[in-house]
Amino acid sequence: MTTLVADRPAQPDFAAIKTKQQAAWASGDYALVGVTLQLVGETLAEAADLRADERVLDVAAGNGNATLAAARRFCQVTSTDYVPALLEKGRARAQAEGMQVDFRTADAEDLPFEAGQFDAVVSTFGVMFTPDQEKAAAEMVRVCRPGGRIAMANWTPEGFIGQLFKTIGKHLTPPAGAKSPALWGTEAHLHHLFGADAAGIGIERRHFAFRYRSVGHWLDLFRTFYGPVHKAFEALGPEAQDDLAADLSAVAHQFNRATDGTMVAPGEYLEVVVTKRA
Repeated sequence: MTTLVADRPAQPDFAAIKTKQQAAWASGDYALVGVTLQLVGETLAEAADLRADERVLDVAAGNGNATLAAARRFCQVTSTDYVPALLEKGRARAQAEGMQVDFRTADAEDLPFEAGQFDAVVSTFGVMFTPDQEKAAAEMVRVCRPGGRIAMANWTPEGFIGQLFKTIGKHLTPPAGAKSPALWGTEAHLHHLFGADAAGIGIERRHFAFRYRSVGHWLDLFRTFYGPVHKAFEALGPEAQDDLAADLSAVAHQFNRATDGTMVAPGEYLEVVVTKRA
């Protein structure tokens, strides 16, 4: 007798995905885009109610927006990312402001810290891009002390950046089995990731306005400096690049509320504060 076995869904190759992602974020110069998002780091620090001398870990910190926000509130900050060049950008910013910050190269899915070492763990548009989402969330929970806070800013699927990545996905096939980063911008997935360890999960919908000289200015900057977009264009031929540029411009025009030729596109994100069980 022959037994038919249903095909199992493809298991994602997390190591391969991570290698490609790391190369993407290291390409271009994310810091030129990241620095424009500083306001989100400041508002997240307020949402997390960071206090002076608290131990704060910034996960997937990029060039340090949440890092600097916490340091400005006299916290003891450790800033981590798996792209050393981005940490160097953050280090230069901290030094320019005379701030003492510990910068460490680290993988968000395997944080080199003891359990309960931090009072607060934060991430602005960073940890949401990890390939193994459950593992990354578990690591944030592990290094946060009982009763501490995990605070994040995550783009929503429906918002400007969520739609940008959806559009890229129509031109380049995502890795087999990989989950969309935009899931971190949904309440149901956040409860899936953190609910079992949370005493409470506070979620607020916020908007960050992308302000550029024009849609063309925004697209030129993103395709040159924003790693994932830069790599997407690099992977396509000339005609396909033109098609992607047209589609991304259409998304930007859809969200642009300016009528004077400039670009003011609100990007929706979730401001999340998870309180870990005591």
